[in-house]
Amino acid sequence: MNKVRGKLLDFKRRLSDRKMYSVVLVTMAILIGFGIYLYRENMKLRQQLDNQYNRAFFDLVGYTNNMETILTKSLLTSSPHKTAGMLQEAWNQANLAQTNLGQLPVSQDALSKTSKFLTQVGDVAFSLNNQTLDGKKMSDPQIKMVEDLHGFAVTLNDSLEDLQNQLNSGRLAWKELSKEGTQTFQKASETKGSFDSINSNFDEYPMLIYDGPFADNLEAIEPKGVNPEIVSEEQAKQSVKKFFGDENIKEIKSSGKTEVEPFKTYSFQVLLNGAADDNYASISVTEKGGHVLWMIYNRPMEDVKLDGAAAKQVAQDFLKAHGYDNMIDTYSIIQDNEITINYEYVESGVVCYPDLIKVKVALDNGQITGFESKGYLTSHVSRKIPTPKISEAEAREEISEKVSIEKIRLAIIPTKWKTEKFVYELKGTLNDQNFLIYINAENGKEEDVLLLIDTPNGTLTL
Repeated sequence: MNKVRGKLLDFKRRLSDRKMYSVVLVTMAILIGFGIYLYRENMKLRQQLDNQYNRAFFDLVGYTNNMETILTKSLLTSSPHKTAGMLQEAWNQANLAQTNLGQLPVSQDALSKTSKFLTQVGDVAFSLNNQTLDGKKMSDPQIKMVEDLHGFAVTLNDSLEDLQNQLNSGRLAWKELSKEGTQTFQKASETKGSFDSINSNFDEYPMLIYDGPFADNLEAIEPKGVNPEIVSEEQAKQSVKKFFGDENIKEIKSSGKTEVEPFKTYSFQVLLNGAADDNYASISVTEKGGHVLWMIYNRPMEDVKLDGAAAKQVAQDFLKAHGYDNMIDTYSIIQDNEITINYEYVESGVVCYPDLIKVKVALDNGQITGFESKGYLTSHVSRKIPTPKISEAEAREEISEKVSIEKIRLAIIPTKWKTEKFVYELKGTLNDQNFLIYINAENGKEEDVLLLIDTPNGTLTL
């Protein structure tokens, strides 16, 4: 007993010694520092995962939108050969959507019906594609089946877009959606637009199995319009300052790096002067060249003060100020007091549809609230425009006499084989319905037909 007491007294004397006291403090400091380091690394990893999930979800929405559009177009085509091409692309888009759906951190039970729907769209499209390749048109029951698929695709897109709005606004987070079986996930599942509610869209699904033209025909292409120089995160931050204007920025926070080809990017959260403390803009800058790939700024909108023409001028001035010359607006749509405008590059009077930039402008004060340059960075090069081998008059002769042609111009359009074609774009009307028809300017072949849908908010293409 005395020996134990002696050891305790000895330890107390050592602890009182200044050197021992310093050792204890240093040890505590190291442990605290290591804990802070682990916390930061964990947060960094979480942000990287969220960036990957956001990218997969963004692509999922794009592919399902494409799938819906292509199903509609397959019902409009008159030749089996053209229908076959549409159905083949619907099959491709459904498979790509399925791939991105599987990358999301949500239980497979919650996604089962949605996954099954995408699988069966692909199966039906592939089957009908084989039939139409042989020159056989779709039967009435088959047309009805495609119409049903399209109806469910519309419902799916509406739900995905609602969920995207919740994720962008911060009302839902991937961390919550990935907690399978927890109270948080159950609460998320009851929310309109959650994955469970998306899944429920297909409870009555039968057991059968806006972009602008060519806006999303750019997947898996090696980018041509980027500067090959690799930039650091600090250099990327300078691109952010230039984009918003350094004088307009209150704070910039790094959100990590996304290692996804073809665009590896740095992500940032930007707090603008005059904004609420938690209302950040999100922006992504490419590692190659330091180009702004996209920017989203969701904020409360006030009463509309600008019309579409004024907003387009704001966007045009913005593009010129940031080095994007020779751009013209082609399509636009107004939603929630914002206008989204498609701009295409023009070279030698020819509209180059692959070189697409989307700009969103707030109609309350003219602020740029959205930007995407994926098409431009993917495809922009200095092109040698050929001389048309057929005339405008000859191109018109390829169109049915029943179609009233209102406008014709030369254009470059992308193909699903990642190439480009030189065409005449003819805008026409048949039975009060507007169309865009594309005739190859070198051989007179009909390349594509798009349906124009006029809405109170803008024109959509299908």
